[in-house]
Amino acid sequence: MAYVRLRTLLALLGAVVLVLAGPPLLTTGSGADTGTRIPGLRFMVPNTPGGGYDITARTAARDAEDAGLTHGIEVFNLPGAGGTVGLSRLVSEHGNGKLAMSMGLGVVGAARSNHSPRTLADTTPIARLTEEQDVVVVAKDSPYRTIGELIKAWRENPGKLPVGGGSSPGGPDHLAPMLMAQAAGIAPKRVNYIPFDGGGELLASILGNKVAFGVSGVGEYLDQIRSGELRLLAVTGAERVPGLDAPTLQEAGFDVNFTNWRGIVAPPGLSDTERGKLVRLFEELHDSPQWRESMRRNGWSDAFLTGEEFGRFLAEQDRRVVSVLKELGL
Repeated sequence: MAYVRLRTLLALLGAVVLVLAGPPLLTTGSGADTGTRIPGLRFMVPNTPGGGYDITARTAARDAEDAGLTHGIEVFNLPGAGGTVGLSRLVSEHGNGKLAMSMGLGVVGAARSNHSPRTLADTTPIARLTEEQDVVVVAKDSPYRTIGELIKAWRENPGKLPVGGGSSPGGPDHLAPMLMAQAAGIAPKRVNYIPFDGGGELLASILGNKVAFGVSGVGEYLDQIRSGELRLLAVTGAERVPGLDAPTLQEAGFDVNFTNWRGIVAPPGLSDTERGKLVRLFEELHDSPQWRESMRRNGWSDAFLTGEEFGRFLAEQDRRVVSVLKELGL
């Protein structure tokens, strides 16, 4: 009898210990205490691996997990039509609070140039994350050693110097060289622009000399620039990129000031709770040391904007794309 009472007492003590120990095991490092844990969360990338949307999504997923905000984020690629295949899939996932898509100005332009039946106005805006300059790059064995040499040859015969970009017409890698051409006195309609579905596909064509030069986001090609595989001729923004030895286009005498941005949208039809949780996840990610370090390492500038403000920004960007394409006669 004494033995039974002792065994019962030990069982009760064990249960008490489990109850006391339970809450920390459930919350520590899980994001539950900040309301950011979303089991089964998936990030869609609407272009091929290696591009800017892909790098942004995979960096955000890794940093969110390292910061203990949530766990087990799946990142998958669904390329096609400049991002509009992914956009259509996202919109079809009405009410799915466990799906988000990495995107940017390229998807805005592709939706216009491809006459997509779905636009970003059909999505739930979550957050604008970063802004970055485009870079003008050539292969290491290219005959062009400066931006001046490249522009001189380009002026002489625009059609024979194809330029590659990782976005459809209307996207950032298309608009940047078109603005370059305009500033250099080249009619944009004479430019031989070859679109690729993301920076990964573009890189192979630059290295293989299939295009004379390429234009893409700085964060996509930092490793290749630093290793010497690519020669950086210029950056498209108003200021030089720290750590990179290249002039701005304005310094080189061409009046171009252009930057790209990237963000996150979700399907339509989310509840306030679902939308709020996604916004909160990216707010916490934005403030984390992991994300700050990733922005520094990739040459990204902070451009954080959430919710309705981001929605208004998307509408303004759509108007801007239409205006620029009309101005360029495209």
